[in-house]
Amino acid sequence: KEYVKQVTPVNNTFVDVIRAFLTGGTICLVGQCISTWLTGSMELGKEDAAAWTSIILVGFSVILTGFNLYSKIVKWGGAGALVPITGFANSVASPAIEAQTEGQVFGIGCQIFKIAGPVILYGIFSSWVLGVIYWIIQLF
Repeated sequence: KEYVKQVTPVNNTFVDVIRAFLTGGTICLVGQCISTWLTGSMELGKEDAAAWTSIILVGFSVILTGFNLYSKIVKWGGAGALVPITGFANSVASPAIEAQTEGQVFGIGCQIFKIAGPVILYGIFSSWVLGVIYWIIQLF
């Protein structure tokens, strides 16, 4: 018990929540600024601006992951950096970057969805189940 107590990190939940809020809020603020710029200066429609905002945020996240900066943001901000779309992009890019020395097929190809694969699988499966349920309800 003593050893476990010594090696277990002590967390301050209140501080962790504030950090997650600030990190996630900053990501959302950047996204909103990009979206506002795209709809205003670039004169895109709301749907096009939303798509381009997601693309830009994902690209920015992958670049930060490549320079090993996103992991530092995650370490400080916790779920605030992992929950938005930028966290999903990081979870795809990070294993690919780590496995690139093993080659294109057995490295990147096999490892790229190591973390994000289950999320994609169960997301698609859940949407299929809900679609079938919705279809059955519509029959009645």
